[in-house]
Amino acid sequence: MLVKTFGAAVQGISATIITIEVNISQGIRFVMVGLPDNAVKESHERIVSALEYNGYRFPGRQIVVNMAPADIKKEGSAYDLPIAVSIMAAAEVINGERLPKFLLMGELSLDGTLQPVKGILPMAIKAREQGFEGIVLPKQNANEAAVVNNLDVYGAENIKEVLQFFNGEIELEKTEVDTRKVFYQNINHFDIDFDEVKGQENVKRALEVAAAGGHNIIMIGPPGAGKSMMAKRIPTILPPLTLHEALETTKIHSVAGKIEKDVSLISQRPFRAPHHTISNVALVGGGSFPQPGEISLAHNGVLFLDELPEFKREVLEVMRQPLEDRKISISRAKFSLEYPASFMLVASMNPCPCGYYNHPEKKCVCSPGVVQKYLGRISGPLLDRIDLHIEILPLSFNKLSEVQKSESSATIRERVIKAREIQSERFKDIPGIHCNAQMTSRLMAKYCVLDKEGTELLKMAMNKLNLSARAYDRILKVSRTIADLEGAENISSAHIAEAINYRNLDREGWAG
Repeated sequence: MLVKTFGAAVQGISATIITIEVNISQGIRFVMVGLPDNAVKESHERIVSALEYNGYRFPGRQIVVNMAPADIKKEGSAYDLPIAVSIMAAAEVINGERLPKFLLMGELSLDGTLQPVKGILPMAIKAREQGFEGIVLPKQNANEAAVVNNLDVYGAENIKEVLQFFNGEIELEKTEVDTRKVFYQNINHFDIDFDEVKGQENVKRALEVAAAGGHNIIMIGPPGAGKSMMAKRIPTILPPLTLHEALETTKIHSVAGKIEKDVSLISQRPFRAPHHTISNVALVGGGSFPQPGEISLAHNGVLFLDELPEFKREVLEVMRQPLEDRKISISRAKFSLEYPASFMLVASMNPCPCGYYNHPEKKCVCSPGVVQKYLGRISGPLLDRIDLHIEILPLSFNKLSEVQKSESSATIRERVIKAREIQSERFKDIPGIHCNAQMTSRLMAKYCVLDKEGTELLKMAMNKLNLSARAYDRILKVSRTIADLEGAENISSAHIAEAINYRNLDREGWAG
């Protein structure tokens, strides 16, 4: 008897429906075709054990399993459940009439327990698009899939429950999630706040400008000056995620298997801080079994690179293209994928190997030329792509011992949101452009017009600091953001002056 069930394969952050056909006939062989990998082929042993443990007999006849389309490689153990259910239906142990209405995915333990799988959200979205009535999956994944409206989501703990469900012997509990309620209840909840940061008003201002325009920023200063502490608080001043952004972010984390237990929707902007020993594949994504990298996991959020010069040079260089295009294309001989990578890059570094160059009290012990060599670990093209460079100096005892709290994240966030609203209105008719940092040359020519005084000031800075053409563009974008924070329609020389001040770590203007 021939039976068809349906599963899904994840490609990039989208899913493709996989048809699993099982035919049982005379013989004693078990054959699996359709480009399965080793993990899929090993499902035979897991299925046999799971069925026998739960009182079912595995058919002792010839079983042919075909997974279509056959030109897509089937990877992982998530096909255990649909294959097992298909075999039971083909052997007429269960009624297969309802199978075409459902998408099934799940890994089986030897005792039949269903284990959670990656990429459930894009699979559920695809199931709804293809008109499936529902999806049956491990109970641990049910909340994640239930974010998708107009799709019945049934979570099961073991294969016996699934077989009894299709036989009409029991009813599985339908999982329902109020997506909007889940989204809004955590959108403004943070455990940290900028009011805990004492002093450093100039750095806070630079971070506010960066958040308001979506600009990349690097902080440079001695150990203990507060670089990491302030970087971790940047998500608290960024505008809240929209529902569309939250779904997109959750899809990426779902594919990577990074969704925490009982979390159905990511409602806060991600903050990723990989260690400096990270490989370039782990950063940008890819691998034998393609997975999103850290830059994609930081999509719609912040990628924090602490101690930037300690990262391998080739790892930093692979970020140059994603920083410009806000997506990463991974091309291999057998596949080509594209992951979104629209993130805000926040980096920090010590000014030199000993950490005390330019320190007001402690003396730098580095040899002559070492400071420039240390900064030289970061290539000029990458440094050009960072819009704001800000130097941090340590606080005095009087500042540290102040009892009065600083400005809160909520107050700063209000100003950032107002500036972003101005930008959203400005770019509302331009797809893919949402903030000043994403402006193209054509948009800059339209929205970054300078008066005579501003032009002269910028010309003098370009000549004196020997800035590149890309740095020129960055200054214009940052000055547009500063003007938006003030609610000004035109860019003034004061806005240009502040933007130039944020380039004080440019190669020609730092360490000689």
